[in-house]
Amino acid sequence: MKKVLVIGSTVADIVINIDKLPTTMQDVHVHSQTFSLGGCACNVSSMIRNFGVPCLLFSPVGTGIYADFVRKELAARGLSSPIPPVDMENGCCFCFVEESGERTFICHHGAEYFFYDEWFESLDTSQFEYVYVCGLEIEETTGDTVLGFLERSGLKIIFGPGPRIDKIPADKMKRLFALHPIVHLNEDEVCRFTGYDNIESAAAALYGQTGNTVIITNGANGSYFYDQTGLHHVQGVKAEKIVDTIGAGDGHCGAVLACLAAGRGMQEALTRANAAAARIVATKGATISAQEFALAKPNDN
Repeated sequence: MKKVLVIGSTVADIVINIDKLPTTMQDVHVHSQTFSLGGCACNVSSMIRNFGVPCLLFSPVGTGIYADFVRKELAARGLSSPIPPVDMENGCCFCFVEESGERTFICHHGAEYFFYDEWFESLDTSQFEYVYVCGLEIEETTGDTVLGFLERSGLKIIFGPGPRIDKIPADKMKRLFALHPIVHLNEDEVCRFTGYDNIESAAAALYGQTGNTVIITNGANGSYFYDQTGLHHVQGVKAEKIVDTIGAGDGHCGAVLACLAAGRGMQEALTRANAAAARIVATKGATISAQEFALAKPNDN
């Protein structure tokens, strides 16, 4: 089995638990504040490792207190990136979690979001079949560098555009879609991007641009995939409780990637991914341990 290449950020998540988001000029108290390891690429690679599938986290780490935290946490988890240390401060992500478990991100981007040609030159693409890339890195000023690598690599791409999908410049999206990626996003993102108000029409429109499978997550309702035969629904798994939704989409994407890399079909991949995402929302933080992963049970119905 070849490795999965995971391109993107590893960040320090500052998780702030509150009753609900404050309004302008309001004064509120928080219930708790914790540091946690996050970032789309880190979350995706953590889930892939839970499946026992080999992967390479290709994620820059810079300087400063947030970088120090990231390095320490990566080392504790046996994760590392081949990218050399970057002489630029890391940013962070403030994750506001409301009583419902829903999250809102306020991000300060630093070294973790910028990529350079010479780093990609060190990669032996023959080691990989699939590559993951997040929309945040494509949106940034060095997104063209990432796109150039993807265009040269010939790898199968899974693209997670994220909630800022409508902020990615159209010319970059056109280049990426020309590579026929599998696109992984949620209902709100696909409808907002395509302008349709229902999953089937939105998925069909996006499939028309990429010519490859479109995966749409839909919370407790499970997930969908749209391919050349049309729209397919995969039943969800009810979470035991909702602690926070941080990393649920990333974990779902990582589970899909792991299954595809292991030769499993899309239906099975989404079945397993739905179960994994249900465990993530029932757990504090963006990732789950091997012990928590073992409790992720797919729905047999």
